[in-house]
Amino acid sequence: MAEVKKVATRTAYGEALLELGRKDPKLTVIDADIAQSVSSKKFHQAYPERAFNVGIAEQNMFGIAAGLATTGRVVFASTYAVFASMRACEQIRTFISYGELNVKIGASHAGLHTGMDGATHQAIEDVGIMRSVPGITILSPADAVSAKKATLAAAEYPGPVYIRLIRNAIPVIYQEDLPYSIGKAITLQEGSDIGLIATGVMLHRTLQAAELLAKKGIKATVVDAHTIRPLDKETILQVARRTGGLVVAEDHNINGGLGSAVCEVVAEEYPVPVARIGLPDVFGESGAPDLLLDEFGMSVKDLVEAAEKIIRRK
Repeated sequence: MAEVKKVATRTAYGEALLELGRKDPKLTVIDADIAQSVSSKKFHQAYPERAFNVGIAEQNMFGIAAGLATTGRVVFASTYAVFASMRACEQIRTFISYGELNVKIGASHAGLHTGMDGATHQAIEDVGIMRSVPGITILSPADAVSAKKATLAAAEYPGPVYIRLIRNAIPVIYQEDLPYSIGKAITLQEGSDIGLIATGVMLHRTLQAAELLAKKGIKATVVDAHTIRPLDKETILQVARRTGGLVVAEDHNINGGLGSAVCEVVAEEYPVPVARIGLPDVFGESGAPDLLLDEFGMSVKDLVEAAEKIIRRK
């Protein structure tokens, strides 16, 4: 079996920033003393006149980003997801989202998969927080290819965009010619027995679960919900009608994230049984990334068992 290529989505984010910098002479990047960690360091080196390090001052960083955006610039402000979504939430809400400004938030080290940094730096609530703030587009790419596509698309998309990035290397799923559009989910395979909807690092595990289910004669539809807001309600409802039951997988608290968003859609439009796979409303801990996902109920086995349980409930 060929070795699976693995690349961190934060690395792809950094590559996209460089490409954008070449295309747009006004595009500006701001960091809070962690350009190396969020992969924007190469932009700083290539375009020092429009790259700023504000120090360990995330609230100040987003205030500066908002001010720069009022001059017509597209601004990418990068930090860890825990700091963007919590420490600087007020600045993002009041200065950026309320003003509908073109600030793009590169939020790295998202989810339990952050690993050894431990619970304080594992953003497990960020999607729920950002979903509660009006006007913010939320992207959660599943691999390096889609992360680069998401970053390039965010630069052209009006208003604030939150890009959820992963610290550690994860399997590359897509080819470079992937068609990508904000707000349009990607259906990777179709089946009539169960709908599997995943985002971020959990997409690869969901595809593995679909393979195991197929060996049991269970045909699954697999959807990459790379845009959590605006959620592709049309695709969600199509899958719900086709399969009659859904499993939603994300590296996030089961409350407030993609699982909650999907439940809101089907509850209002086409109620079906739904299982949410994610962190079960607890904090994480330090450990190897993939082992942590297994330990906290997000293994391939957990996905298969959840799918079988939903099928029995239909």
